[in-house]
Amino acid sequence: MKHPLRSILSFCFILIFTLSSFAQRKKDYTTLVNPFIGTGGHGHTYPGAVVPFGMVQLSPDTRLTGWDGCSGYYYTDTVVYGFSHTHLSGTGIADYCDVLFMPTIGEPQFKNTNYLSGFKKKNEIASPGYYKTHLDKYNIDVELTANTRVGVHRYSFPSTQQANIIIDLQHRDEVLDSWIEVVNDHEIRGFRRSRSWANDQSVYFYAKFSKPFKTYGIASNDELQTGQNKLQGKNIKMFIQFSNPGEVIAKVGISSVSTEGALKNLDTEVPDFDFKRVQKDARTLWINELSKIEVEGGAPSASAMQSSQRVRPDTQIGSHKKKEVDYAKIKQITFYTALYHAMLAPNVYSDVDGQYRGMDQKLHTAKGFNYYTVFSLWDTYRAEDPLLNLIDRKRTTDFVKSFLAMYEQGGLLPIWPLASNETYCMVGNHSIPVIVDAYAKGIRDFDAEEALTAMKAAVNRTQFGLDSYRKNGVVLSDDEPESVSKTLEYAFDDWCIAQMAKMLNKPTDYKEFIHRAQYWKNSFNNQNGFMQARANGGWYTPFEPTEINNNYTEGNSWQYSFLAPQDIEGLMKSMGGKTAFEAKLDELFTTDSKLTGKQVDDVSGLIGQYAHGNEPSHHMAYLYNFTDSPDKTQFYINKILREEYSDNPDGLSGNEDCGQMSAWYVISSLGIYNIAPGQQQFQVGVPQFSKAIINLENGKKFTILNSGTNVSRNNIYLQGINLNKKSYNKLYLNYDDIANGGEFEVFTGRLPNKLFVQDLEKPTSKITDNLIVPDPYIQAPSKTFKRPISIEIKDADTAAKIYYTLDGSAPTLSSTLYSSPINILSNTTVKAIAIDGDKASFIDEGNFNKIRDDIKITIVNKYLPNYADQGNNTLINGIRGKVNWRLGNWQGYQGNDLVAIIDMGKVTPLKQVSLGTLQDTRSWIVFPKQVEYWVSDDGIDYKLVTTVNTKIDIKELDAQTQDFVGPLNINARYIKVVAKQYGPLPEWHEGKGDPSYIFADEIIIE
Repeated sequence: MKHPLRSILSFCFILIFTLSSFAQRKKDYTTLVNPFIGTGGHGHTYPGAVVPFGMVQLSPDTRLTGWDGCSGYYYTDTVVYGFSHTHLSGTGIADYCDVLFMPTIGEPQFKNTNYLSGFKKKNEIASPGYYKTHLDKYNIDVELTANTRVGVHRYSFPSTQQANIIIDLQHRDEVLDSWIEVVNDHEIRGFRRSRSWANDQSVYFYAKFSKPFKTYGIASNDELQTGQNKLQGKNIKMFIQFSNPGEVIAKVGISSVSTEGALKNLDTEVPDFDFKRVQKDARTLWINELSKIEVEGGAPSASAMQSSQRVRPDTQIGSHKKKEVDYAKIKQITFYTALYHAMLAPNVYSDVDGQYRGMDQKLHTAKGFNYYTVFSLWDTYRAEDPLLNLIDRKRTTDFVKSFLAMYEQGGLLPIWPLASNETYCMVGNHSIPVIVDAYAKGIRDFDAEEALTAMKAAVNRTQFGLDSYRKNGVVLSDDEPESVSKTLEYAFDDWCIAQMAKMLNKPTDYKEFIHRAQYWKNSFNNQNGFMQARANGGWYTPFEPTEINNNYTEGNSWQYSFLAPQDIEGLMKSMGGKTAFEAKLDELFTTDSKLTGKQVDDVSGLIGQYAHGNEPSHHMAYLYNFTDSPDKTQFYINKILREEYSDNPDGLSGNEDCGQMSAWYVISSLGIYNIAPGQQQFQVGVPQFSKAIINLENGKKFTILNSGTNVSRNNIYLQGINLNKKSYNKLYLNYDDIANGGEFEVFTGRLPNKLFVQDLEKPTSKITDNLIVPDPYIQAPSKTFKRPISIEIKDADTAAKIYYTLDGSAPTLSSTLYSSPINILSNTTVKAIAIDGDKASFIDEGNFNKIRDDIKITIVNKYLPNYADQGNNTLINGIRGKVNWRLGNWQGYQGNDLVAIIDMGKVTPLKQVSLGTLQDTRSWIVFPKQVEYWVSDDGIDYKLVTTVNTKIDIKELDAQTQDFVGPLNINARYIKVVAKQYGPLPEWHEGKGDPSYIFADEIIIE
């Protein structure tokens, strides 16, 4: 018989344990995630099964080509090719979609156009870690789930003696090598090496099946090869066939290392065929990750809004009333889907034993950390990485250790690493701010000295205009395309290095890099208030701030003129002070001017010229916090959150970009934003939920309260702020305020409270050490001339004195002091320097060339306005273009031939004539098929003298130039040059059928 007291104590213990377990149980926010958000529009996301930051992304492939097929899936598609094991989330370039499985019935087919199937949206289900659809063609139910390194398929076949699984290793990318092998009647293994965005990607896989297959076949080039259990080649596919299996579960482990590594991943993570257990485990992982931030409320119900008369009341339709909209739930779905998307990348790349394929294509072992890949750093350094520094510090440590491993193995910190490749995509070196922000916020379990060495090596190499940047204090557009964007991004990276040097007590390094952090000033034209390219000693012209051209990365001057987050107060001063700065921001958001120049789909989500669909704009709404109108930050944050995001498939205003677009939504909804990673200050915006709890890794909680979220579904404005129950008078929170836990409460209303927000202490962002003198600039009507021209030399520092030379020598204090415009009569090199006290700028240089005034040119077929260079005189200005056509000095023609007539002024002996051209086949620029040279004495009657055919085939893909030299040996006054277009691009070209371009730089007559 049990003792009564012991029974009571046991009951109390069980009760306490149960209550404790209940208290610790995390809320399931997976029900608020809609993986279809972003699969429409231009979001480029995928809906398949994946766990947080998983190596495997098991998802349907419905689209093989095109920009909106980058993830392999598009929401409106109605056919599916199969289910592959790797996918990229929201990128603007396609890759991955490796190792495709497709269940079918009947006679096996190897061509994807034959084995594809239709499907219906109503049969699709997606939730974190799970995906389901129905294949209409075969009456097969498909379910997918995943662990970190393993994808699990469950196929429910109808009754059939021919139930197949097609395995396609040729699917999508260019295959460099592949093989597949049957191990036994339950297992296969294989390898695929491919090239796409990643130049050399290796994937090994090992698959096990829950039931034995009765037969199989392996095909090469879609032809079945009999008697083979292993086959190698560039187009390898196979089928395995079951006899009336009912349900088949396939589990597939992948690895970059070996099939042995894939098998170890498989057996370790999914040792059995319990699909439901894997699905449950995946969901549990997502529950744990998503519960790092808990939100409640967020908007009034429709009925509450009606009672306050902020929307039209529901009306009766027959006997039914319109369904009430739960705006709070919609906002929560958008929030948790955004948090989910922010946790899809980067991806684990090391196996369960730590092995991975490094940037040197050799095998390495990560000891004590997971090695990651897929870092979209140009995007994610702005919001996603600062978010993860708050809620996922252990994983951030692994990111930094991965960066340093890449540096050790490849000699360079990553820019945009994909698999074991550096893609060099986008501009800047933005692993640097990620490392510095982590270190500044106390994440220090890595070799900081090595990190600083790696940072300096990254920015001191000679690549992508960095040599021009160091030599001139700015990337010159004469030297490098996208020069403005590169200058601004490099300057921010340099500021980050300066902060790292300061934290490590390296005063020499700090002095150097805080100096370089100000080079943004050399891209700022103080006369018009825009960031503008530097060309030939002056400003690139013609200039239109709305124009998208080769001076900017996916944007225009509007979208880059506020990109100096490390020195906002310096930028404000350059723009003329606080009032002028605010007026410029107002114009950014309210201008009705349209985009001009190149069509770039990434520049989307426009509010005025603010482009939320692309990352350089993402900090700009917070800049009003530095002005006397912080309420405008609140207005535009409300507007962006409301208008640029939704819970629909097209709910992202631009590419998801591996989490950045969504991370902006998450952190801005919390009411905070770090405009310059590496700074300790988080800008205060406007919290969107009545309650949000950030569960920190140190066990503390930071709670954000806003009871005013129920007053309006649209704009809400700050009326008061408390921090830890005490009145708070700042427009920013320090990192420690958040990391130490506590309660941040804001009081909001429907109308701006300018008196309250104007009295709040403003954030700071300024450089005060080792200030620079901006480079002088030369104002000239043109870099070429027929008649004498007058030039002026100016500097943004009005206190600086300018010294110059005209003989090509370097100017010093002993050179001529500039005081008035200078007349240029002949070919001249002008060099100038600005000196203010003991500080000097870089030397500015412009070259001015006199054109022959004895000839005239008439362009018969008009050149493209985007590729005009210097207009009509481009082809006779004596300036030759470089192989990199983005640097200018080329004139472009499309849709018609280049036809130009040279008038020599009188009948002249002509020995020969040549036309300089360029070919960059990947960019649609192709050498003319031939160039004809005609002559005339009267400009009316022409005769053909010679035809010169191209010597270089369109298939030679390297960019190169060619002069079409035609002997004349005749007397004539007029020369007609006719360059014949190649015509429609060939079938093998990405732009097949589109018209080619002719790019020409100079007609030379002897």
